[in-house]
Amino acid sequence: MSAVGGGSGAGQEEDKKPGSDQANHINLKVKGQDGNEVFFRIKRSTQLRKLMMAYCDRQSVDFNAIAFLFDGRRLRGEQTPDELEMEDGDEIDAMLHQTGGGYGSP
Repeated sequence: MSAVGGGSGAGQEEDKKPGSDQANHINLKVKGQDGNEVFFRIKRSTQLRKLMMAYCDRQSVDFNAIAFLFDGRRLRGEQTPDELEMEDGDEIDAMLHQTGGGYGSP
C-alpha cells in the first residue's frame, strides 16, 4: 500500500482571485536618467514613498538626491497611485537634483 501524491498540497492554499488582485495592484516603471528601468508592483493605495525608497536602495543613491516626476510634475512621498490616477504600466522619471547651473562669481 503506497500513498500516491504524498499529500503535498502546500502552495495550493493561496487565495488567487484573478480580478481582485489586478484591481488592487499596479505595475509601475521608474526610469533613471541613464535609461535604466526598474519595475515595481504596488498597491494602488500605497504611498509612493515606499516605491521611492526601494528605488533609491536598489540604485544605491540618497533619497534626497533624487526627484521623482510623473507627467512632468514632481511627486510627493505621501501621494498614492490612486490619487494621481496612475494606470498600469505608467512611467515615473527619476532625476538627480542639479545644484548650481548659474553663473560663477568672478
